Amino acid sequence: MIHGPDNGWSFATAREAARFGAGRLGEVTGVEHAMAHSGTLCGVPEREATRYRHLFDPAGPQACPKCRQKAEAAPTQPCAQERLHNALQAAAPGEARDDLLAALRRGARVGLWLHGPASTLARHYARLDTLTEGAEPAAEACDSAGTIGLAHIEDGIRRFLVVLPEDGSRPLVARGPQDPR
Repeated sequence: MIHGPDNGWSFATAREAARFGAGRLGEVTGVEHAMAHSGTLCGVPEREATRYRHLFDPAGPQACPKCRQKAEAAPTQPCAQERLHNALQAAAPGEARDDLLAALRRGARVGLWLHGPASTLARHYARLDTLTEGAEPAAEACDSAGTIGLAHIEDGIRRFLVVLPEDGSRPLVARGPQDPR
């Protein structure tokens, strides 16, 4: 998707509400809490709560009233485009990186962003054979790292692949044509 300069999209307008994991306290049913790093937003310590694999819904009927209030008052967070833009500042300068940074500032769609074992992500998600620029360095990064972040960004007729090595080395940008659908 290409966003024109006058459509009002920006990192500031695309900020997202803060998200928190969901949790429950012991045997108490019917009440769900927002989980922060060390416990619930309403002050219950981590050791007394059970974390769930879904997000806290402050508008949900089971939401703890104190957690709801604090979750709704939490500062907004950068959108995926802004987070990826920030991560790419450490990438080697080049035309592909510059084009991707510009696309992210316009709101290009981040279709996929995963973290995990490099070999698995490369095999199932990288689609290196479809890239026309930067495929070899991206493949080398996937081969040499234990874990990586991998992102697909769609911008008009182009698809970008970003490899974010988790060993501290520079992010890599590759690109190719958009998959026909």
